[in-house]
Amino acid sequence: MKLYKSDKLRFILGLVFIIIIYSCYYVFFVENRISASLSKRLVHFIKFAITVLVYIIGSIHLGKLKDQWLSTLWHFVHISGLLIITSIGLFDWFIADTSLKVKLFARSVQEMLISPILYVGMGLLNRSLNKASNKNNDSFSGK
Repeated sequence: MKLYKSDKLRFILGLVFIIIIYSCYYVFFVENRISASLSKRLVHFIKFAITVLVYIIGSIHLGKLKDQWLSTLWHFVHISGLLIITSIGLFDWFIADTSLKVKLFARSVQEMLISPILYVGMGLLNRSLNKASNKNNDSFSGK
């Protein structure tokens, strides 16, 4: 039984899930006064868990598309970003407090990873490259 009728529906559902998680993250965690009273380790864990959740959703929804390179690019961007923010977080936990510039850098990396813009950008890149390859294939076949 096929769950999705098309890659477009799969992509749109993935986008909707990422938008919901992104919105909930900001409403219930970032913009909430209660989150200021949480411990540093709990804040790190919540941010890491949200980032991993967006990575998993993107992997599920982009991984089943016809173009496998898109899934590979998604994995590469997220794994390298997760390694960056994890190493900064572990340094902050076990060695010394990080500077404000490093914290802002880690936040911007995490923001890029959970933002729906990355997912949409990859979808637009896939769409434009598929259109270009279809146009080239038509010109080679004489259509």
